[in-house]
Amino acid sequence: MWLNCDLGESFGNWQMGCDAEVMPFIDQANIACGFHASDPLTMQQTVRLALQHGVMLGAHPGYPDLVGFGRRSLACSHAELVALIRYQVGALQAIAAAEGGQVRYVKPHGALYNDMMAQPEVFRAVLEAVAGLPGELHLLAMAVPDHARFQQLADELGVPLWWEAFADRAYTPEGRLQPRNQAGAVYHDSSRILQQALDFASGQVKTTAGTWLSLPVQSLCVHGDNPESVAVVRGIRQVLKQGQSGAQG
Repeated sequence: MWLNCDLGESFGNWQMGCDAEVMPFIDQANIACGFHASDPLTMQQTVRLALQHGVMLGAHPGYPDLVGFGRRSLACSHAELVALIRYQVGALQAIAAAEGGQVRYVKPHGALYNDMMAQPEVFRAVLEAVAGLPGELHLLAMAVPDHARFQQLADELGVPLWWEAFADRAYTPEGRLQPRNQAGAVYHDSSRILQQALDFASGQVKTTAGTWLSLPVQSLCVHGDNPESVAVVRGIRQVLKQGQSGAQG
């Protein structure tokens, strides 16, 4: 199971995150593309940092919402969605190519990600955008119990999917993320986050109702926006290594 992290979210003189500290412990970097955060120089610096550590490059496009950090849904037409995603991913592809790298996947950010998983028409627009871009791009999407219907549409449009889960988010009995505006939606206790990472490594998660769900997970999203979260990421990497060693033994 890979570890992925949202990175490159600084903007000009405004510095956000601990990119240099967290990069050595992850496998995939979801790099902001300028619409919800970042700027061309930050994108270039993040690509260089990822390549230095052998981390897979991913594009992290969002709604054009710098003020709201991409966490507000915008009423975009189908054509707008396709174009704005291609615009952002294409920019990162050009920067990556200039640095000797290649963007391997796309993971929508924030509200666009949530809308993609909740609204079939948005999911289709994202798939069409990815399918029309150069290279063999995967789409990183949230692992859900009813993943078959998402897989079917992705297969129709020829876009391979990677399923991801979240180490620090509470899951409802329906297999969805508990909304951020509800108490307990985001875990802050490191031991709880580490335990959920181990649960996902075995293909399951404990919901807010105390029930267990089986989910297909290939990549685990972790956050590294402060020193405490970087320590958690380091811990997740360590416990996953120990779990793999134990399984092999």
